[in-house]
Amino acid sequence: MGFTGPLKYNKWKIKIAALRMYTCCVERVNYDEFFEKCSLPDTLNSWFLVAQLHVWMCLVRMRQEGREGKYMCRYVVHSMWEDVEQRSKIMGIDAIQRKEATKAMTETFYAAIFGYDEGILSDDSVLAAALWRNLFNCQCEDPKQLEHMVEYVRKQMQFIDALDGDDLLLTGEVKWRPLVEENAQSILKVTTPTYNDAGL
Repeated sequence: MGFTGPLKYNKWKIKIAALRMYTCCVERVNYDEFFEKCSLPDTLNSWFLVAQLHVWMCLVRMRQEGREGKYMCRYVVHSMWEDVEQRSKIMGIDAIQRKEATKAMTETFYAAIFGYDEGILSDDSVLAAALWRNLFNCQCEDPKQLEHMVEYVRKQMQFIDALDGDDLLLTGEVKWRPLVEENAQSILKVTTPTYNDAGL
């Protein structure tokens, strides 16, 4: 996996930061707002689709941080699967169904990552197609919803790219731009260039 040899930071610290980063994907995102704006049902699967989008954005950012970043990515994803397992148990899903659901979610996750990676490197139409397949599960009939989510991903990636890599490796602290905000592009131009504006 390429994790042999010493890393710049203590592995345990990176693991803790990875857990905190995943927690930011869960506790700092208004899932009800996403369900409403994207017309998604309030289900475990919809929660997972929104969560994996935010986890993916973190993975994209941390892959820029070399071996340490890739090591952290591994534990962000590990934290996500542990959380999915716990949520499934709390919902009373039996072991066989949990295993089947987790297998389906795993396939969904890696297909989504591939599609989102392609989308973020391409134009908005490719990113919109990835969101339509993965977030909306091929069931979005309102082009404005797709347009809104493309804008959200673009502004969020611009915002998270401006965060300091070493700070992310040590703290895992990620803040998200609001799903709905007035004149997002002008806000981004003001807030992303400076470290303090990121609220860290």
